[in-house]
Amino acid sequence: MKYHKIIGEEEPYLGDKGYFPHKYPKAAYAGMINYLDDQVGELIATLKAEGIYENTIIIFTSDNGPTYAGGVDADYFNSAGIFPNAYGRTKGFTYEGGIRVPMIASWPGKIKPGSTSEHISAFYDIMPTLADLGGLSAPSSIDGLSFASTLLGEAQPAHEYLYWEFPEYKGQQAVRMGDYKGIRKNMFEGNLVIELYNLKNDPAETTDISKSMPEITEEIAAIMKIAHEDAELPNFRIPVINKSIEKD
Repeated sequence: MKYHKIIGEEEPYLGDKGYFPHKYPKAAYAGMINYLDDQVGELIATLKAEGIYENTIIIFTSDNGPTYAGGVDADYFNSAGIFPNAYGRTKGFTYEGGIRVPMIASWPGKIKPGSTSEHISAFYDIMPTLADLGGLSAPSSIDGLSFASTLLGEAQPAHEYLYWEFPEYKGQQAVRMGDYKGIRKNMFEGNLVIELYNLKNDPAETTDISKSMPEITEEIAAIMKIAHEDAELPNFRIPVINKSIEKD
């Protein structure tokens, strides 16, 4: 109960909002993070013991922002950072608090220690990156773009845009194009209105500038139409943008 001693007494979580109940939810959460850190340390120790640490790239990242489900006190841990920590703004949603995550990469002698990058990438870039580093060619049919050059401190080609589509939570689309981010939500209710944000000036997406920048908004709307493909499974389709329905 290491973290129970540090955090002290706390209100138990009864399991009424998802996840299992726990007498000391903050301490348990801190303990799980600590355990994950320990496991990464054990992995590195094993790589060194096997003599392959210098020839191994380690990438550590997350799949989404903090959860809104019960048992987690994201405010206490400042899990959302600069982003709003509220339902609709974190896990499961296409605002930055739901999709922007940190990534750490380590490769002795290859990646400069302490270096950082503003390169914009997505998870579909991982496979072509690893293929690139391994001297292989990624399939030409995928959207991913290798960021191996960024890791090695070299000139890096950038995505023209990133595209997200998610049928959950009433249906969502999002496009990141340079400093701009367009979002559609509540699409199962027929909504096609786009919110527009300048992430350089407003990373927390507090001010919708779609009406003051109609050209950018229209460009993002065009990308949303071009990038969309009908899902194979009906449950993953968003009727208001489903091409087969539009043709009927």
